Amino acid sequence: MQKQRPKHLDLAKIRLPVPGIVSILHRVSGVALFLSLPLLMYLFAGSLSSAADFETFRAVIAHPLMKLVLIGFLWAYLHHFCAGIRFLFLDVHKGLELETARATAKAVLAVSLALTVILGVLVW
Repeated sequence: MQKQRPKHLDLAKIRLPVPGIVSILHRVSGVALFLSLPLLMYLFAGSLSSAADFETFRAVIAHPLMKLVLIGFLWAYLHHFCAGIRFLFLDVHKGLELETARATAKAVLAVSLALTVILGVLVW
């Protein structure tokens, strides 16, 4: 008996498990952090060069849209960090059981979002 495989995948109908979502978000957050490095380095260097440039930096950071972008980077960092710790444990064969893997994936999502909200309130 041979299963008929789909000829095309409907990505809107595929439902990933929570560990799969955490894995994909780990990759997405890593790419986002890597691509944002030039912007963050430019802003950091500009804030240290002179007092006038620092005031310009503060004016840019005070804009609500820029604050949202920075909170997005904060989430990317926190999620990447928390998921990275989870993956390190998986690499040493800790937490490979299905229920444990699901629980740690949910914990990564909860902790990264909670820390983002807490630190985001401080940033705002």
